[in-house]
Amino acid sequence: MTFDTDRLVFTPGDVDLTRSPLAGQLGAETFVLGAFNPGMTRLADGNLLLMVRVAEALSTPVSDGRVHAIRFDGEGAGGRFTCDGWSLADVDMTDPRKFSIKGQTWPVMALTSLSWLLPVEVTPDGLEVVAVHYEKAIASAGPWNCYGVEDARISRIGDRYLMTTCAVSPERHSTTLYSSDNALDWTFEGIVLDHQNKDMLIFEGLVGGQYWAQTRPLGNLWFAYPPGSAWRAGPAINLATSPDGRHWKPHLEPGIRPHAATEATARMGGGTPPLLTEIAGKRGWLTLWHGVEPSESVVGVYRTYWSLLDEHEPWRCIATSHQPLIEADAALIAPLRDKLYLDNVVFTTGIAEAGDHFVVASGAEDLACRITHVPKNAFVPD
Repeated sequence: MTFDTDRLVFTPGDVDLTRSPLAGQLGAETFVLGAFNPGMTRLADGNLLLMVRVAEALSTPVSDGRVHAIRFDGEGAGGRFTCDGWSLADVDMTDPRKFSIKGQTWPVMALTSLSWLLPVEVTPDGLEVVAVHYEKAIASAGPWNCYGVEDARISRIGDRYLMTTCAVSPERHSTTLYSSDNALDWTFEGIVLDHQNKDMLIFEGLVGGQYWAQTRPLGNLWFAYPPGSAWRAGPAINLATSPDGRHWKPHLEPGIRPHAATEATARMGGGTPPLLTEIAGKRGWLTLWHGVEPSESVVGVYRTYWSLLDEHEPWRCIATSHQPLIEADAALIAPLRDKLYLDNVVFTTGIAEAGDHFVVASGAEDLACRITHVPKNAFVPD
C-alpha cells in the first residue's frame, strides 16, 4: 500500500557523535550504523517525540585477528564504555548485526554495535525536527544493559508516560521500564520481563481498571498445533496484565497467533502500543505489528500488519487484514543506499492520532526513521 505522505525524517547523518554517551571513552573511531526504530508519543505542547535507537559501531571492528564489541563496564556514573575482542577463529560473522561464538552449548552471540536512545522532538505531523535532546539520551547504566538499550516503545496513560526498552547483557536479554511525566525526563523503574521477552507494548489506557500489555517471548522450541489448525507454532504476541504498570502477570488467553495460511507472518511481534480508536465502524484497540517472511536474506522480509482488538476483551480480535499495511520502500531508502546492510525491513514502533489519519513511525531497513501518514480509511478488514 502506498501513501501520499511517507518519508525519512531522521537518518545516521543527523546524529552528532561528539555528543554521544560513548564520546571520548573508547579510544577508537565509531560511526552510526543506524538511527532507527523510534518509539513515539505526543508531548503536552502537541509536538511528537521520537525516541530513536542509535546503533553506534566501531569503524574498524576487526584488527589483529580479533573482532571487537563495545560494552559498558561498571554501574551508574562510575561506569565506562570499553571494548572486548574475540579471535576470528572462534566466531561466525555471517549476520552483519552480530557475530556468534562457536563451540557453545547454547547459541551465544555478541553485537557489532551498541545502541542508546536519543530523544528527537518533531513537529505535530512528525515531518520536521524541532530539537535533538542529547542531554536527555538514555544509555547503558549497569550490567543489566551493558550491551545496549534498544527499541523503545512509549505509551501515554492519563498524564503519565511509560516506556519499555530491550536491555541487552550476558545476564539476560530483558525488558526494562522507564516512567515520566513529560516524556523527556525518565526514571528507571527496573526489569519488568525476564529473559528474551521482547516487543512489550503497554496499552494506551486501562482495561477493567488494569494495565494491559502485549509481550513476545522467544525460545528454541514450540509445540505443534493439531493437523489442520488455523494457527502456526512459533513466536507470537501474548498478553499480560498489571495493577500498577510495573508488576506483570501473563494473561490466560493467547493474543495474536501466526496464521497457518501464510508464511508472510511465520514469525511475528508487536509494533505499536495498542491505541483505543474506531476503525471501519468498530471501536477497539488498534495494534500495528510486524510479520516476518523467511527469505534468502539473513533476517527475512519484515512487513507491518494491523489488528483491532475488542475494547473490553483484548484477547479477541474483531478486525484485521492479511494484506500488509506498510512495506519496505527501496525508493525511499535510495539516498542512503551506500549505508545499507539489510533490505526488505520495515519495523513499525509508534502511532499517534491526527484527525482523519494516523502518524506512524517505523524503522526503515534498520537504518533510518520513517514517518507515514496512514488515512483511517486505509484500514479495510478482510
